[in-house]
Amino acid sequence: MESSTNEIIKELPGIIRIFKNGRFQKLQVPDIVPAGIDPSTGVNSKDVVFSPQNNVYARLYVPRTTTLHHKLPLLIFYHGGGFMIESAKSSLYHNFLNLIVSEANVVAVSVDYRLAPEFPLPVAYEDSWEAIKWVAKHVNGNGPEPWLNEYVDLQNIFLAGDSAGGNIAHHMAIRVGSDTPTGLRFQGVILLHPYFWGKERVGKESDFIEPWLIGFLEDSWAVAHPESSGLDDPLINPGMDPNISGMGCSEMLVFIGGNDFFRERGLYYKEVVEKSGWKGDLEVVENEGEEHVFFLFKPSCANACTLHNRICTFINNA
Repeated sequence: MESSTNEIIKELPGIIRIFKNGRFQKLQVPDIVPAGIDPSTGVNSKDVVFSPQNNVYARLYVPRTTTLHHKLPLLIFYHGGGFMIESAKSSLYHNFLNLIVSEANVVAVSVDYRLAPEFPLPVAYEDSWEAIKWVAKHVNGNGPEPWLNEYVDLQNIFLAGDSAGGNIAHHMAIRVGSDTPTGLRFQGVILLHPYFWGKERVGKESDFIEPWLIGFLEDSWAVAHPESSGLDDPLINPGMDPNISGMGCSEMLVFIGGNDFFRERGLYYKEVVEKSGWKGDLEVVENEGEEHVFFLFKPSCANACTLHNRICTFINNA
């Protein structure tokens, strides 16, 4: 019995270890930090439960200076982590959003959706949609959260996310295209090194994607979404999604890393969207020489500062 308990049947390095008896061990535990006033930016944050039935929360951010007579854009953000790790409370995302909220002068809702394998997909998408519906409760200025009632222009909303969170933001954009909650208007979507994949190689992937990485991504998706049809599921491969032309925004900004294994997928995504008949504008910005989600780990480097500035311009010129 002891050997069965400790026998590993699958390990995703740096993410999760799964045992024969169904037990699992997450190999990366986020560095959790409390909400509150950030000393370097003056941004204030707090955690708010938006789905009491599932105990799902979001971390809200407001910039240092806010007035009741000047409503700000709203950024709804989804963190990355392969749908299995990370948190809206982690230092990586907390620090990143403090910078974006301060520099872009926006209010942010950072959604802490439930994670696989405890809550396999599509739970993360369902939680992410619940967050949008919760935001819609504030349309008449009498919703449950004062910061959203007082400081947010709900006609000026942006969806954003990195890696798996970029995948979620993409799918939320499709959903608002057919089911926009009354009173909300979505201006744009920002995808930061988004997590998309597929069975067939695209672009130059065959030149540098090694078999072990293909296997890793296939196994990761299978753990996150065990009921999936595979790597050509429209949830992971936008090229297989007949609904992609219906994204409910007019502008998209997609960042790719020059040394990111998802780089070619970002370029392919642009091609797929443009061929779909979607009527908006999509721009791809490449962070040359940078690895996957480098901006979380090197927030002060030149390319990260350029990325921050481009996000700010995109939001404030929409």
